[in-house]
Amino acid sequence: MASKPVLTAAAVLVVAAGGAATLAVRPPELLKVGANYGAKIVCSNVFIAGRDAQAVLADDVRAPGNPALKHLKISVDQERKTVRAQFFGFAGDGMAVYRPGTGCATVPDGDVAQASKYQFNPIKIWAPSPNVAWPTGSQAEVNPAVQALLDQDALAGPGVRGMAVIHRGHLIAQRYGAGFNAATPLLGWSMTKTVTAALVGMQIEDGKLSLQQNGFWPGKDDPRAQITLAQLLSMSSGLRYNESYGDVSDVTRMLYLEPDMAAFTAAQPLEQPPGSKWNYSSGTTVLLSRIWQRVAGSDALSLPHNRLFAPLGMNSAVIEADASGNLVGSSYMYANTLDWARFGQFLLQDGVWQGKRILPAGYVEGMRQPVPASGGQYGMGQVWRWGPGGDTPEGQNPDTRFQLPPDTYWMEGHDGQSIAIVPSQQLVVVRLGLTPHRLLYQPQALLAAVVKAVQQ
Repeated sequence: MASKPVLTAAAVLVVAAGGAATLAVRPPELLKVGANYGAKIVCSNVFIAGRDAQAVLADDVRAPGNPALKHLKISVDQERKTVRAQFFGFAGDGMAVYRPGTGCATVPDGDVAQASKYQFNPIKIWAPSPNVAWPTGSQAEVNPAVQALLDQDALAGPGVRGMAVIHRGHLIAQRYGAGFNAATPLLGWSMTKTVTAALVGMQIEDGKLSLQQNGFWPGKDDPRAQITLAQLLSMSSGLRYNESYGDVSDVTRMLYLEPDMAAFTAAQPLEQPPGSKWNYSSGTTVLLSRIWQRVAGSDALSLPHNRLFAPLGMNSAVIEADASGNLVGSSYMYANTLDWARFGQFLLQDGVWQGKRILPAGYVEGMRQPVPASGGQYGMGQVWRWGPGGDTPEGQNPDTRFQLPPDTYWMEGHDGQSIAIVPSQQLVVVRLGLTPHRLLYQPQALLAAVVKAVQQ
């Protein structure tokens, strides 16, 4: 899943041993990754979530444990809507800019004016009324037994920021961490991938794409032109892509050093025959964004807001675009807890909302079918069939010991983001927070307890 870059001890040694002038003029790429990452996280949380910049720097950027990041300093320009981040106040020179409708983008080449071109004025989505039941409003119909489960810190996990349980279409429990509430937009990280799969499905419903369609690379002799849309959706394209976060890898380069993320990924060579190997790749999902945006036409940037978020009443949701206008469908969607729950309920209802079909009939069922090359852990449409692994040995299903319903599937994101969807129980469980993987938290225990409670 999309994760944060890890600044190694080597980066700290570079800072200590290298000359200040050299670092300022030619900083190592890893420092640039860290600076752009810090600028981006602060920018989004200040201008989308309305949080305090220094609190975000301390809690979201520095606290998760990268020692070099304690030397990162930021400055926020409220008038220009920019954030600059530098190590020791002079090295790395990270930059991010906020645009209406498309959120924040890192600006690796420094061209803020170019990045600022990709924006739109969102149509108003009215905030849900607290006096009307969810999902039209935000009023809960509390199940005391389930609420008691969410109130247990051991089940909620460390760093929890937002939780919600939806049963048979009703909001029956919720919880928020200190400093957060039902209105706070929270980053879903790789849960955004599943939203991208839905946006692709909308273009299939419109007749503009098909699952077996190929030809997304120019030139008949290019073997990548044989890659189908279905293979991209199932992370089985065969493209070379390194999703490691310990250094400057393909994914950290794409997210924090490349102004055009889709072009970077599209340039990767074919490593395996299409369809023969599963390889989790954030770049693949950014390519999917570019594909659906191109067929959608000139209104592509506003399409998620107008045609998905507005019908579902997701007034807090925004998918951010990069500096070249590609929606970063792998990693960068913000929404409050109840809006993430609305999307989960939308999938539970097979892409139908208030009687209107938005996704093709059976499309969601297809999304959760297993990718054979993944060993059963991943679905055909950017969803997980296994929950977060914790300390489970690689290749083993971590859900087994929790005895979850066999039709459970998951949206998962870095730092403890998850949405569990259980069709047989008509259940959606949302859990958002800042919970580093090293803590080995698994939301399956919470889900198992909730399933038992709603069956009483």
